[in-house]
Amino acid sequence: MLNTQQLSLFDARDAMQPFAVRVSARARRLTVRVHIGGRVEVVVPRGVPAGTVHAFVHRNTRWIDRKIAELGVRAAPIAGVPPRIEFAATGETFMVHWREGARRALSHDTQEIRLESRDVGGALGLLRKWLMQAARRRLVPQLWDLAREHRLTVTGVGVRRQRTRWGSCSCRGRISLNCSLLFMPPQVVRYLMVHELSHLTHLNHSSAFWRTVEQYEPGYRQLDRQLTAGWRSVPDWVFKG
Repeated sequence: MLNTQQLSLFDARDAMQPFAVRVSARARRLTVRVHIGGRVEVVVPRGVPAGTVHAFVHRNTRWIDRKIAELGVRAAPIAGVPPRIEFAATGETFMVHWREGARRALSHDTQEIRLESRDVGGALGLLRKWLMQAARRRLVPQLWDLAREHRLTVTGVGVRRQRTRWGSCSCRGRISLNCSLLFMPPQVVRYLMVHELSHLTHLNHSSAFWRTVEQYEPGYRQLDRQLTAGWRSVPDWVFKG
């Protein structure tokens, strides 16, 4: 039996590709996720036997292989500091200028970002910190406005930099947004916010939950597909380097 704290790698298909298994107290069913670079994660509810997990992965082999082929192309390491950053969510474009120097500093205006650091890794660290700040300024007010528009009670909003989730909603009504949403079109960003706000009423993905989402966003099915494919639009430097 898999325990609640276990995080292990095992080969569920007798192939070369390993699978990360994460046991979740919140999970209600077995799910499989393929992340950028081709990493596969199986989310398992508490109490599910390992044999059941193996059988589940076997049944989904073709889908997993297809997703690995789609997302695995992003596994190559980045070349360096990006020359420009584009926020699809707001239509903003920033030219990036980096120079080697002894100090570690970042300054910016509405069109340019100026970096100084000893190496590329330091510059990318500064960019990621700036990205988090930019996301808080742009995404958090939008979420609050949407909550007020639909008269929904949110206890707090935060921004994180996650590889696997676009957003989340806790049982206490706190919503977390991924800073990478800035690279998504505005209608997709709004859909993700509607999705998380709907969890205030239904903390699951039941048919009742999806009816609530459809009430706020009738075209959610197409937007959900765009969001699922959206990881390919997130620049490598957000997570690598």
